[in-house]
Amino acid sequence: MSAPSLARTSPDLPDRDERHRAAGAGLRASRRRRLRRRFVVTTVLLALAVVVSVAALMLGDYRLSVAEVLRTLAGEDQGAARFIVVELRLPRLVLGVLVGVAFGLAGALFQSVLRNPLASPDVIGISQGASAGAVVALLAVGATSGFVVPLSALAGGTLVGLLLYAVAWRGGMTGHRFVLAGIGVAYVCTSVIGYLLTRSDVKEAQLALLWMTGSLGQADWSLVRTLAVALVVLLPLVALVARGLSLLLLGDEQAGSLGLRPEVTRACVVALGVALACVATAAAGPVAFVAFTAAPVARRLLGDGTLALVQAALVGLVLVVGADVVAQHLLPADLTVPVGVVTGAVGGPYLIWLMASGRARTA
Repeated sequence: MSAPSLARTSPDLPDRDERHRAAGAGLRASRRRRLRRRFVVTTVLLALAVVVSVAALMLGDYRLSVAEVLRTLAGEDQGAARFIVVELRLPRLVLGVLVGVAFGLAGALFQSVLRNPLASPDVIGISQGASAGAVVALLAVGATSGFVVPLSALAGGTLVGLLLYAVAWRGGMTGHRFVLAGIGVAYVCTSVIGYLLTRSDVKEAQLALLWMTGSLGQADWSLVRTLAVALVVLLPLVALVARGLSLLLLGDEQAGSLGLRPEVTRACVVALGVALACVATAAAGPVAFVAFTAAPVARRLLGDGTLALVQAALVGLVLVVGADVVAQHLLPADLTVPVGVVTGAVGGPYLIWLMASGRARTA
């Protein structure tokens, strides 16, 4: 290059470097804002989780103070407060925490991998399949205790998940196909449940209906341990697929160029979502709309378009435990209802708003 040419181009170099530095500074500032907002949102959700958890342990026919609850949890109080907290209220609370986390993560996985806000276990038939399996165990087999009902629910949800994947996959799985197939399967499962209810004894049908509504009233330490073991296995797997799921949000072509196998990753994510929804439903029944609302609320709070898996789990926890506190203690004394009634009352209007605002577009 000649000297005049260099002379003409050299004055532009400082401006270009300055623009690059300004762009880099802007990106770093934006990243700091996102991290700060993520930290604040996560901290607030954790604080809400602590507040509703302590309230769940305090409230009841025998009311306790915050200090009594904390002393009992620390092992300092061995009187009546210990029996009430550890044996009566804490199993229900821990079950609500685990169920909320499982449903929140299940909804986040489905909605992210299928890119559809309607792709929730309680919309696409996973919860209905688990309910059908449990109702078969309750009404057709006559099981009312032990692990027969949870295992039947787990089997029913798993079969529906496999059926949905087989039906929806045709040269690659798409969100709208999965959702439409799931709605159809949900109707089939609902028909099976209705048939069994009409053919059963009134008392047995009442027990099945209570379970189908979603309840934490059956909580005991045995059930809590079983669900906790399941989540100990599943949560590390969710962490492993999180990076691949983040890449899938860029599109299959970009993800494939980065060494990801989109269909394999998608199948793993769907399998984990089915497993989380099934174990939660097996433990507490199909608690309505928790999986449906947790992830959208978490992503809206963050506002950065990321997966928000941790935040979705916290929102699910707050929804389930908070709804149970409302169902047990904040409604009129003669109106004690299962937790699923309260979450349904919250999730129903949210679904209406989602449809009315035009946000429920298929991917």
